[in-house]
Amino acid sequence: MDYSIKIGGEAGQGIQTIGETLSRIFARAGYYVFTHQDYESRIRGGHNFYQIRISNNPVTASKSVIDILVALDNESITQHERELKPNGHVLYDSSFLRQKFEKSNFLDIPLSELAVTYGGSKIMANTVAVGAVIGMLGMSPEIMYELIKKTFKKKGYDVISANLKTAEAGYKFAKERCLTCSFVISGLETSKMLITGNEAIGAGAIASGLNFYSAYPMTPSTGIFNFIAENVKDFSIVVEQAEDEIAAINMAIGASFAGVRAMTGTSGGGFALMVEGVSLAAMTETPLVIALAQRPGPATGLPTRTEQADLLYALFAGHGEFPKVIFAPGSPEEAFYLTNKAFDLAEKYQITVIILTDQYLADSQWSYKDFDLTSLKYTDYRIREEFQKLKEYKRHTFTETGISPLGIPGRSSHLVVTDSDEHDEEGHIIEDAETRIKMVEKRLFRKMPLIRKEIAPPQLYGIQSPDIVIVCWGSMYGIVKEVVDELSDSFKIAMLHFSEIYPFPEQQNWINVLKNAKLSIGIEQNATSQFARLVRMETGFSIQNHINRFDGRPFTVDELKEKVHAYLRRL
Repeated sequence: MDYSIKIGGEAGQGIQTIGETLSRIFARAGYYVFTHQDYESRIRGGHNFYQIRISNNPVTASKSVIDILVALDNESITQHERELKPNGHVLYDSSFLRQKFEKSNFLDIPLSELAVTYGGSKIMANTVAVGAVIGMLGMSPEIMYELIKKTFKKKGYDVISANLKTAEAGYKFAKERCLTCSFVISGLETSKMLITGNEAIGAGAIASGLNFYSAYPMTPSTGIFNFIAENVKDFSIVVEQAEDEIAAINMAIGASFAGVRAMTGTSGGGFALMVEGVSLAAMTETPLVIALAQRPGPATGLPTRTEQADLLYALFAGHGEFPKVIFAPGSPEEAFYLTNKAFDLAEKYQITVIILTDQYLADSQWSYKDFDLTSLKYTDYRIREEFQKLKEYKRHTFTETGISPLGIPGRSSHLVVTDSDEHDEEGHIIEDAETRIKMVEKRLFRKMPLIRKEIAPPQLYGIQSPDIVIVCWGSMYGIVKEVVDELSDSFKIAMLHFSEIYPFPEQQNWINVLKNAKLSIGIEQNATSQFARLVRMETGFSIQNHINRFDGRPFTVDELKEKVHAYLRRL
């Protein structure tokens, strides 16, 4: 079983409400779920859609063909009817569209009429639509009813009752009228959780002991902000909406200097304002985690679309030379664990760690049985009880590792001093060449070899000695993984996926996989193959073949498979 459902319409019609409700129902029924969204940067109007894929087996990307199209406007039919499978169906309300379609696979359901009749308000038309989809699939409605009760628990009996009645009305109408529906679906045993990339980063931060989060809202990073803000009371976190991104990063640096785990998040344009702060954190050796959610630029670009074009920007952000770490998770699960690793490395080495995500990963939902919380790491690298016992304290004292004792101001009689100017071991401004050289060696050359030892190699997925290697990074993981699965019966193919982007790991055995392959293909959501350029810069190996997409939309499995096929025909 592998079905795809697309809900299309204008912003403001409740597309996301229908999509998220259905997704939660499927996950609770035990199915594997993957969702992605496409929406315009406007409050009302335009054409948006929410696509859900459900299966008995793990799914990690969307497909181009769909089984059910919920059309809330005419443009949904114009744009997406051609995506239907031969036995696919369209659910619509002719009163919404002001048009009647006399086709056997078009099911006209009076969403508004049923909402008024059974719920007393047109606003419940979305609940009718949810019930109708469940009815078309032939699923038991019990999980849907349970979810409605839980969702509207605080609204009271009348609201719960009205939504239950409207959901039942939609369910029965579709089940009785969709005579050509032939979907085969039944619940599985284990309920699964549903989580987006943004939520996973937020959860990973909280699980890592986050104490302070500051940001200025900017799509698509705002979801991290919202998730953390929703959990402040349970975890004693201070969340601050700053007046701009300059203030946001400086607040986070200040909080970290004061002794707590701090983080900020933004997107490309906001990160441009933060760059001076990145250098400040580097010079003062203040631990900092930044979530950078990519979207197409330059300038405002396409605010609600996706792209992987900020890699080199993040890598070289900040004036001067200093170490930083860049992670780019490929799934919410990786986002959760890499966020934990980001906090650990940031505090251990007193550096900035950037978590690169993008709109596609940020908003996509994946289903999991659970996350293994026992693998999380929390080590407090700050000196606390022993701070007062030290005979002397120098914030930037020279050590073999380059890592100085990280004291907390006010926790000892010792003064904690640092400066944005070059400074000596005590933190006071200097001008002499000898101290400057020692400080650069301390911050960069002593720390970097140790950091490299912490970086995991890329994941090789597929045959271990492949003829064809697809190289990708970040959010391309799920799409490329499924392409490799579909082509593995015909080709000796594998995926080399990077999520710990920079620095490259100390052990580089993976280079041999590329050198021994007959064909390597770099796949990126940018115009200039930025990661391939980084690979060549760091290793000397040149990936000769490239598949790029930079229109702001993600690949589907079918689309990418066809493009890869074009290269494989040359073998």
